[in-house]
Amino acid sequence: LRGRLPSPVTLWTADPRAGLTVSSTEIVDGDPGRLLGLVDEESELWEAASAAGRFVVLPRVQAGQQLADRFAGLLPAPGGLFAGAEWTATEWGPVLAGRASWAGCRVDAARPFGWSMLVEATIEHIEVGPDEPPLLHYRGRYQAF
Repeated sequence: LRGRLPSPVTLWTADPRAGLTVSSTEIVDGDPGRLLGLVDEESELWEAASAAGRFVVLPRVQAGQQLADRFAGLLPAPGGLFAGAEWTATEWGPVLAGRASWAGCRVDAARPFGWSMLVEATIEHIEVGPDEPPLLHYRGRYQAF
């Protein structure tokens, strides 16, 4: 059933430089806005984000499929995940240079949930740029919207 539901592809990053492609991200309206996501508790991203108490979420766009695969561990990453692209440091973690939309989040809570960690976070900072077609994951593949 999970494969039959389209999921947004997002990239989560944290310092020290760690990242993960996450397709189980949900924004919850409120004041302040909240974010829920399921991440691998053994990932370098979760280790860095839980230690720092914060992380960045970048929506991925259609042109970002190769980067999404690299951060998901599906493509080799010679020189590391962050090699070959320009990144800007923020207080929440690295942001891909030139990315107009991203959110800086504070970890509020996390608990085991299925085979993942359910991360609850508060959105502390948001940058919203021009609309770009999103990258979706559907039936094991990336799909154009």
